[in-house]
Amino acid sequence: MNETFRKAGSVLRRYFAADLIPGLTTAAVVLPKALAYATIAQLPVQAGLFSALVPMAIYAVLGTSRLLSVSTTTPIAILCASAIGEALAADPALDPLLASATLSVLVGAMLLAARALRFGFVANFISEPVLTGFKAGVGLVIIVDQLPKLLGIHFQKAGFFRDVASIFTHLSAISWPTLVVALATLGIIALSKRFLPKAPAPLLAVAVGIAASALVGLEATGVSVVGAIQGGFPALKLPQPSLFEAMWPAAGGIALISFTESIAAARAFVRPSDPPLDANRELLALGAANAAGAFIGAMPAGGGTSQTSVALNAGSSTQATSMVVAAAALATLLFLAPVLGLMPHATLAAVVIAYSVGLVDFAGMAAIRKVRSIEFHWAVVACLGVMTLGTLKGVVAAIILSMGSLIRLTNDPRVDEILRIPGSHRFRARESDHPDDERIPGLLIVRPVGRIYFGNAENAGGKIKLLVNASSPRVVLLDCSAIPGFEYTALKMLIEAEEKWRDAGLELWLASLNPEALELVQRSELAEHLGRARMFRTVEEAVAAFEARGATADTKSFEA
Repeated sequence: MNETFRKAGSVLRRYFAADLIPGLTTAAVVLPKALAYATIAQLPVQAGLFSALVPMAIYAVLGTSRLLSVSTTTPIAILCASAIGEALAADPALDPLLASATLSVLVGAMLLAARALRFGFVANFISEPVLTGFKAGVGLVIIVDQLPKLLGIHFQKAGFFRDVASIFTHLSAISWPTLVVALATLGIIALSKRFLPKAPAPLLAVAVGIAASALVGLEATGVSVVGAIQGGFPALKLPQPSLFEAMWPAAGGIALISFTESIAAARAFVRPSDPPLDANRELLALGAANAAGAFIGAMPAGGGTSQTSVALNAGSSTQATSMVVAAAALATLLFLAPVLGLMPHATLAAVVIAYSVGLVDFAGMAAIRKVRSIEFHWAVVACLGVMTLGTLKGVVAAIILSMGSLIRLTNDPRVDEILRIPGSHRFRARESDHPDDERIPGLLIVRPVGRIYFGNAENAGGKIKLLVNASSPRVVLLDCSAIPGFEYTALKMLIEAEEKWRDAGLELWLASLNPEALELVQRSELAEHLGRARMFRTVEEAVAAFEARGATADTKSFEA
C-alpha cells in the first residue's frame, strides 16, 4: 500500500513540476487582468481573484481541453457590468458579491441545462464575421468605459456615444497625475511586449503602479486607489432567488458568450497530440465551474484566448497549469490583499484598455470584406449593435443576425445546369470559362446544391423551372449528388412537379442519390411513379440510357 502511495505521489510531483513554471507565468498575466475585469463589472477587485480560483480549478478537473485557461474575459466582464449595474441601481444596499453569485449560478445552471439537452452544437450558430463585429463593439465600449478612470474625470454614464461626447466636454477637468500613471502603465506594457516578450507585462505594470503608490503617496496627489481589500479565505455567498427574474436574460447572454469563446479558444490552441474536444463535455465543465464559483461570489467565467495563448507559449502541457494559477490566486488572497489595496485605478484601467484594444480587429474586418462584402456588413451591424443597444442587447442582436444570415444562405440554394465536357463522358456545371461544354439535345441536367427543405424548396423549384422553360427538354435529369437529403415538404413538391411534368409529356429522372435521399424517395410515392427505369446510380449511366433510347431534340415548350 505504501508503495502504491509513493508511486502515486511521484507521478503527481512530475505532473505538477512540468507545469509549475508555465502556471506561475500564466498566473502573472491572469491575476492582474482578473482584478481589472472585476472593476469593469462594478465588483470588488477580489471577485476577479475568486473567478481565477474556483472556476479555474473546476474546469481543470472536468474540461476536455488540456490548455484552456478559464477565469473571466473582457466580453463577460462588460456583460456582468450591465446586469450587476442594473441590480445595484434597483437596490443600492445590495452586496455586489451577492449579485455576482446570483449571476454566476444562473450562468452555470443554463450551461448545465444546455449539456443535459446536448446543445453543444449551438457553438456553431454565431458566425465568425458576426463574432468579430461583436468583439470589436465590446472592445470599443470597454475603452470608452475605462477612459474616465484613465483621465481621472467623473460623469454619469449614459451610453456609448453620449459617453464619448461627455469625455470631450470634461477634458478640462483631467487629473494630470492620474493620466501620468495611466500613460506610464501603458508604456510599461508596450515596452515589455516589445523588448521582453516572455515577461508578464500586466504583472510588471501592476507592480510598478503599486510601488509608485506606496513610495510616492499617489493618493495624496489626487490619484484614486483601490483601497481596502477583504483578504483571507472567500466567505460563503448564497445566490439571491429574488434576482433570478431580472438577471436571467443577462445570464443567457453570458452563458452563450462563455461557451462560444471557450470553444473558440480551445479549438484555436488544440495540438495534434491532444484528445479531441467534446462540446457537450465543455458545457458540463463550464457549467460546473460557474455554479461552484457562485458560492464564493466569483464572476461568471469562460475560457480566454489571450491567457490560453500565454499558457501554451510558456510550455503548458496539462491542466496542472490551471491548478497552479488557482493556487496563486488563493495565495494572493491570503497574503497580498493589503498590498493590492495600494493599486491605482488608473493602472487597472490602463491594463484593461491595453488588452481590450486587441478585440477591435481591423485586419480581420478587412479580410472579411475582401472575401465577402455582405458578411462584412453583418460584422459592422453587430459592432454598431453593441455600441448603440448596449452589450446585452448587442448579444441578442448578434445571435439574431447570425441566425438570419444562416437562413438567408440556406434559403437560396444554388442550382447548376450540368453540361458535358467535349469529347468525354465527364460533366461539370456550366461556367463562362468553358463556353464549348455541350448540352445534350432533349436532356436537361440540373444539380441543386445543399439540403432541400421547406424553407428553400420553393426557390430551388423556381430556378429549375426557369432552366426547364429556357431549354424545353423532354427529360429533366436531377443530379442529386450534392443533396444530402430531402425534407418532407420538399419531397412533396417534387412529387407534385413530377405529376405536372408527366401530364405535359416531360419526364423526371433522378441520379446519384445519397443514401439518406434514396431512402426518403423509396418511402414515398415518387419511387412508384419513377420506377427503377428512371432512377440511376450516376449521371453518366442516366445519360447513356437517354442516348440509347434515341431521344431527339424535337421538343416542345413546357410551362409548369
